[in-house]
Amino acid sequence: MKKITYLLILLVGTVATSFGQQIEKEAPEGFDKVQSGIAHGKLDTVEYQSKTVGTKRKAVVYTPPNFNKNKKYPVLYLLHGIGGDETEWLRGGHPHVIMDNLYAAGKAEPMIIVMPNGRAMKDDRATGNIMAKDKVEAFSTFEKDLLHDLIPFMENNYPVLADREHRAISGLSMGGGQTLNFGLGNLDQFAWVGSYSAAPNTKSPELLVPDPAYAKDKLKLLWISCGDQDGLLGFSQRTHDYLVKNEVPHIYYLEEGGHDFKVWKNGLYMFSKMLFKPVDTSKFNQYSPLGIPASTNVRGAKYPQIMPDGSAKFKVKAPVADNVQLDLGKKYPMTPNGKGEWEVTTDPLGEGFHYYSLLIDGVPVADPASEAYYGMGRMASGIEVPFDGDDYYAVKNVPHGEIRQVRYYSSLLRSWRRFFLYTPPGYDLDSDRAYPVLYILHGGGEDERGWAQQGRTDLILDNLIAEGKAQPMLVVMPDGNMPIAAFEERGLQMFENELKNEIIPHVEKHYRTQKGAKNRALAGLSMGGIQTLYAGINNTDLFSHLGVFSSGWISQRQGSIAEGQYAYMSENAEKINNDLSLFWISMGGEEDIAHNNCEKMLGEFDKIGIDYEYSEYPGGHTWPVWRHDLHSFAPLLFQ
Repeated sequence: MKKITYLLILLVGTVATSFGQQIEKEAPEGFDKVQSGIAHGKLDTVEYQSKTVGTKRKAVVYTPPNFNKNKKYPVLYLLHGIGGDETEWLRGGHPHVIMDNLYAAGKAEPMIIVMPNGRAMKDDRATGNIMAKDKVEAFSTFEKDLLHDLIPFMENNYPVLADREHRAISGLSMGGGQTLNFGLGNLDQFAWVGSYSAAPNTKSPELLVPDPAYAKDKLKLLWISCGDQDGLLGFSQRTHDYLVKNEVPHIYYLEEGGHDFKVWKNGLYMFSKMLFKPVDTSKFNQYSPLGIPASTNVRGAKYPQIMPDGSAKFKVKAPVADNVQLDLGKKYPMTPNGKGEWEVTTDPLGEGFHYYSLLIDGVPVADPASEAYYGMGRMASGIEVPFDGDDYYAVKNVPHGEIRQVRYYSSLLRSWRRFFLYTPPGYDLDSDRAYPVLYILHGGGEDERGWAQQGRTDLILDNLIAEGKAQPMLVVMPDGNMPIAAFEERGLQMFENELKNEIIPHVEKHYRTQKGAKNRALAGLSMGGIQTLYAGINNTDLFSHLGVFSSGWISQRQGSIAEGQYAYMSENAEKINNDLSLFWISMGGEEDIAHNNCEKMLGEFDKIGIDYEYSEYPGGHTWPVWRHDLHSFAPLLFQ
């Protein structure tokens, strides 16, 4: 199991590396204040001839303390935002002060900093409507001005090192977008790229980094930072997600704050002190003060946050509580932080989806910051942990099917029931086409919502069908809960009858299905796996494909049922093997609580002579395993 290395970490202050060094995680107090008794650099305003614009243009140049014209320096090009000009950084960010202090502390390499006007047009002042089309387009035009006019001017008039390894580009907001566009678009010119709060002018990640391997080879350092309250955070986040997926090393630095110089000054401090030095990409995950809010959070919720090692930080407001715990299978005591909040950071979590609850003075409740799911026999919270390889259930630009909620009246149970139905892409467009059907069953403590929500059934099937790996099919997700416990034989019989006499007839009456056993499959996880073993094996005239996920007869609880089933299978082994095109059994590895039961059951199958296919996927008795099972099982159906 391979986790994504999210390039961020939680702790504030410093952390020790394996070499005993301390990694500074944020600028220290006073980093942007003028200090006496230290050497200071110099600021000059220069003019250069721009052939791109057809006029002379201004830039501010900072030369470091003890500047020596006989020595050559690396260069940082520092860009402003949409409402600024070449003086914006001086007015709001004081980069000369930050750099003077860094040099005095021995934390940065001496460098020249160039602050140009990134609005490449003859009237380049930030006046009038700064959002006018021509003024916005001028920010794109600046790429040519930078490469063909400003950089040559600096190299002709200042003692600079004129190679990509000694040239960096950085910027805030609109300038942050320019930084990513121009820096990543010209890796033959820039080896160091640092963006703060990148604006909507940022190109899509696929255009920024069309060749991840090339970028990985060329970049010395790629820095992307933003405030967690910044409305433009999504532009940095999407770039980060793409870079993670394509394994391009970078630092993704989130901090508390909005779209302002507090964030940008800290970004400049953190980025500039790393420039033009050897960098250790293995420590890129040790810089950021914050984690990434989980995708399962309700809109706008900052916590829980996913940390780089797969752990998570939880925070809940409970000012009058005496004791709060996090129940994530393992119980974690939460600590009050003096603000009426309780918080805790977990051990690293496995990939994918996990149920959890908060125990507030002993009462289990759902986290108000999380989406709620029916699991654990009640409504609970859930957290999704990303990992390398989870794109098989990602939302992609492919044709999408639908999840439909279907109510039907069960004459057997004398009540209204519900199932969820997945219809493949194009189902409503081709009224003459009929489809095979997979009936898939949830586990104990869950209901028909399990596969529709926690299981990501629609996305898994959408992506498989789009890739040509699975046949378009209907997927029926019924409620397997019966008035009698499903682990008892009467409960199993009741579900078998509900499936045969109520659910299948309703589906085949109201939806376009291909009839016959060869066009029906039955699968289930845990409790649903036992239901599959019972209803599926006893009805191979109805189903030609069976899938049993993380399940097996429980000898202690189901001894007589299992014995009867084995006797039936022994007497009908030839028929079962002939009827079934596929009998697919999978487990979550030895850590799966059903593993021993399944192992014993397969031993009996071997004695009886039942044909089956077996698969394991590490992860235990959990939804990540069952999602993977569906992804592996569906392509084998109806071939």
